[in-house]
Parts: sequence; structure tokens; C-alpha cells
Amino acid sequence: MNELIAFFRNNSKWFLFIIYVVISCMLLFKHNPYQHHVYLTSANAVASGTYSLSNEITSYFNLREINADLNARNAALQQEVVNLREQLDILQEKNFTDTMKVDSTMQHFEFIVAHVINNSVSKPYNYITINKGSNDGLKPEWGVIDQNGVVGIVSNVGPHTARVISLLNPNFRLSCKVKNSDGFGSLVWNGSDPTVALLEELPRHTIYHKGDTVVTSGYSAVFPPGIPVGRVISDNRNRKENFFTLKIKLFADFTTLSNVQVVVNNYRPELKTLEAGEKEEEEENIKNPFKQ
Repeated sequence: MNELIAFFRNNSKWFLFIIYVVISCMLLFKHNPYQHHVYLTSANAVASGTYSLSNEITSYFNLREINADLNARNAALQQEVVNLREQLDILQEKNFTDTMKVDSTMQHFEFIVAHVINNSVSKPYNYITINKGSNDGLKPEWGVIDQNGVVGIVSNVGPHTARVISLLNPNFRLSCKVKNSDGFGSLVWNGSDPTVALLEELPRHTIYHKGDTVVTSGYSAVFPPGIPVGRVISDNRNRKENFFTLKIKLFADFTTLSNVQVVVNNYRPELKTLEAGEKEEEEENIKNPFKQ
């Protein structure tokens, strides 16, 4: 207690000064309208700033809650989109398979739906990568098509993915014909335009018209006959030559390629065995040309 009294006694001048200042301020603001107005204005500004800051802090935490809620809803919507896409893929696969099986020529073919995960259209030699591989039963030399037409042929197969030689590759050649005609030729990319290919070596007697549909001939174990490829847009026919070339507008849009179907020919092992036997027989005939 004595220490407290001593403290006030030692600092009495300061306490007296503070009291005088407080009394002076009260008298100044009470009897001077201008100073009173300044005081109220300053007090209101401070109060307003404090209130605004409080509102901003409250709004910030409210926005965090709103953002968290929106993120949760967005994640749920994205999952719903994924589920709907999976259902759509299943329906497309079923519809495509059912459509193909209507034709009797398709009875021994099956189709494996895949998604394109990499694709090129502007290179000299273009390739496509799909998300199905040997674990899904894929093998090299199987055909690939989409809902519009021929896409390419499987070249290399990994466990989960496969590489496809695109139709937009000079190494890819396909036996095709003008629909409802007898003559057939070899389809090859023109090397520049991803929408155009050339149907070469067509016999001179082949009948066609501009706008006719070009389809697979079926003279291979890769593609069924009658798969659409494109339509005739022009030719370089010379009446004096035995063969000519048609310019074909491709049906498949390689710039937007997304879903494809891998063509499985269940007769292919049998055909390969027969072809191997024919090759051995030809070699034997060459070695022994006079053997009966």
C-alpha cells in the first residue's frame, strides 16, 4: 500500500496533467460547435471503418464456406458427367454391335470399343494410340474403324494400350471399291490433306459417278466387306490407260477422333493357316516345277 501511495506521489504531476487535458477536451468539444462536429465526424469515420472491416472479415469466412460448398458440388457434377459418359459408351457399343450383326457378312466379326488417347494428323507418317491392349484381347493386324468409316490397323500392342497405323500414313494401303461396282483398287493417303485419300489402280471398266460411296472390298482378313471409307470427288481418268485413280473424300474425321472400334475376325486364324499352306505349296512348286 505504501508503495502505491509513493507511486502516485512521485507521478502526481503527470496525473494532474492528464486530468487537465481531459477537462480541456471536454470543454472544447462541448462549447465549440466546429470542434464538436470534427469529433463526431472522426468518431463516425472510425466506427464506420471498424464496421466495414468487421463485415469484410465476416464475408471472407462466409465466402470460404460458399467456395467449399461449390467445390463439393462441382466434384459431384464431374463424377456424374463421368458416369453418364460411361453409360453413353456402353450404349454406343451395344448399338454399334447390334447394327453390325444385322448384316450376315458380319456374323463372324466382333468389335471392341476403345478410346483414342493420342493422335496425329499433320505428320508424314501418322499414328493413333488407343486405351486397349493385349489384356483386352487385342492383337496386331486387327482393323480399326469408327462410326463413320475406316481408321487404321493395329500395329503394336502393349498390355493396356495399342498403336494404330492411321489411314493417314503412306504405309497403310487398303483394298477398296466403288459401292455396287466390280472393280477394286488400293486406297492410300495423298500425304497432305487429312480429309483426302486416293483410290489407285482401278480397272478401266469400273463404272462410277461423282459422289459415289467407296467401301472396303472384303478381300482381306482385316476388314469386313462394305465398311464405308469415303466418297468420290474427282478422278484423273485417261481412256488410253488400263488403270486410273479416284480422289476420295474420307468419311472419318481424324481431327476429332475419339471413340473407335477394333475389328476382330474370328475366322482370321483359319485364314492365316490356309494362306500359309498356299505359300508353302507355291514354294514347293517353284522348287519342283515338273512334279505332278
